[in-house]
Amino acid sequence: MWKKSLCLLIPCVLIAYYCYAPIPHEIEQHWELMMIWSFMRIQMHIAPLFEMLGFRPFPLLEILVVPPTSDENVTVTDTLFNNVPVRVFVPKQKSSTLRRAVFYIHGGGWVTGSAAWDPYDELGRWMVERLDAVVVSTDYRLSPQYHFPTQFEDVYDALRWFLRKKVLAEYGVDPTRICIAGDSAGGNLAAAVNQKLLNDPEIKIKVKIQSLIYPVLQALDMDLPSHRENIHMVIVEKEHLVEFWSRYFTSDKALLEAMVANQHTPVESSHLFKFVNWSTLLPERFKKGHVYTTPIHGPSELAKKYPGFLDVRASPLLANDSILRRLPLTHILTCQYDVVRDDGLMYLSRLRAAGVRVVHEHVEDGFHGILSFGSSLINFRAGKREVNKYLKWLKENL
Repeated sequence: MWKKSLCLLIPCVLIAYYCYAPIPHEIEQHWELMMIWSFMRIQMHIAPLFEMLGFRPFPLLEILVVPPTSDENVTVTDTLFNNVPVRVFVPKQKSSTLRRAVFYIHGGGWVTGSAAWDPYDELGRWMVERLDAVVVSTDYRLSPQYHFPTQFEDVYDALRWFLRKKVLAEYGVDPTRICIAGDSAGGNLAAAVNQKLLNDPEIKIKVKIQSLIYPVLQALDMDLPSHRENIHMVIVEKEHLVEFWSRYFTSDKALLEAMVANQHTPVESSHLFKFVNWSTLLPERFKKGHVYTTPIHGPSELAKKYPGFLDVRASPLLANDSILRRLPLTHILTCQYDVVRDDGLMYLSRLRAAGVRVVHEHVEDGFHGILSFGSSLINFRAGKREVNKYLKWLKENL
């Protein structure tokens, strides 16, 4: 009898472990979110096995991939921009004037994600439908096969290609109405490439707007209030965030262990902490109840071997004010129940202090990835609401 009870207990415990999540009551559709989260957690746990066998770490997510299918409203094409794969959405209806454009960068922790995933494919179609815009949704090579700065360089190469007068003319794009946007790791890449674009003498055309959706913007301090409050929150837990960051730079576990302990930045780089000091950069309501602790300095050897985490191309929050003040109108979306919430809030403070016009959307009942949860495939009410607000803002400002 006890053997049968044990056999029943074990799967029940496993199911409870994978399904349970500390979802705040403010977030709607608890059970649907728990089911999605359990699927994602399973992916996280089996990823090392697939990597060991030589496969991509998240093969089950391939079910999200959809082909480039055109319809009566939009022509969808998979092509290459300077050898970087992109999916381009072009309105079929003829226009007597040049159109606005959105250059979009998907998220996925630099480890997974694709412009061909159903939520991104649908977002591109909605932008065509509601904005009458040309949309370029770019891919980039992923870790662990590729590390920083490969992802940054892929996106920058594709953007440079797109911003050429010949290419913009080919797609009928108005060079004065271009937005660069991205979510999560894509928000990181959008912020980083737009900073570099400012000082690129070969690119005369600059973007009108940058839109950063729950962006990940710094790898120096892994003990922000949002890290503490949302350590086990759905979609991205703190341990996943730190692992994504470390894998962006290397497969060496030494960096991961140092980042987990928040002891990876060498003493000679201590001056950089002023750019990510949440005690001075966060609004008061987000600091309440938290005490700032200066990160402990780590060994210089790690920074010498993997200098990427100290590079402004990986951590756009490290940019000097002389760079920030030249940035265009910026839209930042943050979510209350998101481990990376405070990165966006600190960038918001720094941009405003530098004189940049910033529009901030904070989703009080939101969680990481909420825009993708507005797709027809996942169909969350809060996600639909935020997608509609986002597209409305783009239409009014681009």
